[in-house]
Amino acid sequence: MSDERRKFTRESAQQRKRTLIEATLELVAEKGVQGATVRGIADRAQVTQGLIRHYFSSKEELITAAFEHHMTQMTDLTFAPVADVKGSARDQLRVFVQSSLMPPVVDPRSIALWAGFLNKVQHDAQMKETHAKTYVQFRDRLEKLIRAALEEAGRETEPARLYQLATACNALIDGLWMEGGALPEAFAPGELSQIGLTSVGAIIGLSLEP
Repeated sequence: MSDERRKFTRESAQQRKRTLIEATLELVAEKGVQGATVRGIADRAQVTQGLIRHYFSSKEELITAAFEHHMTQMTDLTFAPVADVKGSARDQLRVFVQSSLMPPVVDPRSIALWAGFLNKVQHDAQMKETHAKTYVQFRDRLEKLIRAALEEAGRETEPARLYQLATACNALIDGLWMEGGALPEAFAPGELSQIGLTSVGAIIGLSLEP
């Protein structure tokens, strides 16, 4: 048994699943979902195919787990800087927009993963459900930031309107994120986040400029 496999057998079940998920994400980013075969994942994780089936009943279950892990990780990565903001609600929203549109969130590998998963999301019910769940979680957290910033500015906003604002801002950020990851050389350093601040501010009617 190799040193790598001995190490794997000493890991907890959660750590083993994480190793398999990371191997899956690497292959999806490189080859797409179809190219992420059970054999390929086993080779990348340096385990047997049987061990994969011990933790996941099918490749589809592993792919869905990897997709959810990636989307949750992206949300956590985006919102992490907000927790460190000690200033106003407007400052928190500003930092959120900035962190959404600069590395490490804007990253070619993340775009490759999204493109790799996209077809599966459209044709697999479990993947679509996972996408819907992670999308709503992200949008709802953004909506809370927008509501707090508007309330701080003395503007009470109806829930239906807040929903519209959050949906529009999320779509804007998603579009900029995708272009920034796909064509990083097309934007000057800080340009995406500046466009995001100006545009989100215009949508919600509140300047987010520093």
